[in-house]
Parts: sequence; C-alpha cells; structure tokens
Amino acid sequence: MIKSERYRIELRRRRRMRVKKKFDRHAGKLRLVVHRSARHMSAQIIDDLKGATLVSASSIEKGLAQQLKGAKSKVDTAGRVGEILAKRAAEKKITQVVFDRNGYLYHGRVKALAESARENGLTF
Repeated sequence: MIKSERYRIELRRRRRMRVKKKFDRHAGKLRLVVHRSARHMSAQIIDDLKGATLVSASSIEKGLAQQLKGAKSKVDTAGRVGEILAKRAAEKKITQVVFDRNGYLYHGRVKALAESARENGLTF
C-alpha cells in the first residue's frame, strides 16, 4: 500500500470509531448498518442485544439483480436498495432505527440509501 492509501484507510477507521461511540446512548434501538464496495451496496438492520440481523438488502441478491438492471448509476442502485430495505422492515413492523454509516461519509451512495429508506417509512 502506498502512503496515501494507508492514510485514507486510517481516516475511515477513525470516523467509524467516532460514530460507533455514539451508539451506547441508543442501546435498546435497532441499528441500520451500511456497507459500500466499489460496485455494490448492502444494508442490514441489526438487533445488537440479540446479536441478530433482522432485515437485509443488497445489490448482489439474485432476486434484486433483475430490478436493479434498470438503474442508471451506482447512486440510483443505492437508492433502490434503501427502498427495498425499508419495505422489508415495514413488513416486520420496524420503523425506528439508528443509522450507522460505518465510517463512510454521508455523501453520494450512502446519502441516497439513507434518504430512500426515510422516504419509504424508516425513521432515524
């Protein structure tokens, strides 16, 4: 790894730790965790007390691949993943979550996923 790449990874680790500290105040609430890779987006709602994933959605899922083929960009794909996650959460009567951006900046695909989930019924 070159120096700038190590620095970027370290910055994300620091942001992640800073955001994670705040979850102690929301101990009883469910957590919406986002993961972003170069091509795909995934999100899941986790119950930390039980240590279980309750709902998840990803652009890699076989059933969603057909729906996401019409997406114009990765930001559009992230928005659709957020929409699908919110609909699945509504089926399980989940409305209130805490947003864990996992050290990613609240910009672009992460922002699109969050706003789409809010528009479709999730509150955070």
